[in-house]
Amino acid sequence: MPSTTAITVPQLSRLVGLPDAPCLVDVRTDEDYEADPRLLPASCRRDFRTVSTWAAEFSGRKVVVICQRGQKLSQGVAAWLRHEGIPAESLEGGFEAWAAAKAPLVAASAIPPRDENGRTVWVTRSRPKVDRIACPWLIRRFVDPDAVFLFVDPAEVTLVADRFAAVPFDIEGVFWSHRGDRCSFDTMIEEFGLRVDALDRLALIVRAADTARLDLIPQAAGFLAASLGLSRMFRDDLEQLEAGMLLYDAFFRWCRDAAEETHNWPVGGKAQ
Repeated sequence: MPSTTAITVPQLSRLVGLPDAPCLVDVRTDEDYEADPRLLPASCRRDFRTVSTWAAEFSGRKVVVICQRGQKLSQGVAAWLRHEGIPAESLEGGFEAWAAAKAPLVAASAIPPRDENGRTVWVTRSRPKVDRIACPWLIRRFVDPDAVFLFVDPAEVTLVADRFAAVPFDIEGVFWSHRGDRCSFDTMIEEFGLRVDALDRLALIVRAADTARLDLIPQAAGFLAASLGLSRMFRDDLEQLEAGMLLYDAFFRWCRDAAEETHNWPVGGKAQ
């Protein structure tokens, strides 16, 4: 009989990267984590021994708890969270089962230091179009759901980065930027270790739209048009980012689930 308090690797893998994905909490011991310092996408580390002090952080949110093998640590923490009224499940088989399934894992060493509130902080040029929406989308969906993004005048990016301990991206001369014919979105996928078929397909669309090579993939022209349209709709860059998240969510789902689907008219065609 399926467990009512655990989620399987295939079930969780279908949720990762989606806007309604559960919060993922890694409670592996320091020894287990140091043996393989990778994280499930968008997960955060917490000490299982102090669950009573941090449980309230996840109030009103669904949680999946991960330990090494899905046994006492994750099941105990999930039970404690449920006691606090938080819907929580443990990952069946734990980190080992996820890694064995070759599901996506993020290189923890690539994640920048977090601020006093546990968030990564990033800064880039104002008036984003493609790459400067793509990168925040990737970070929020696969690295740090609470990441902060600062949009400033191009000439001020490096100075703001220095003064506010923020990570600059998508400007010349910084680590998180274009490399050769690939854009900043490609760089982040590579550095975080997020080689997933759906993200690779999305990266091609982003690269084609961002570098004016619309012949690379048919979807690039429409994607660029939608991106430029959004940039004209919003004066506030953060409002544009929130609207752009939905665009990237939709294209990610298309890349993952619907790339082979067609739509024919009249009714009665092969696909509708």
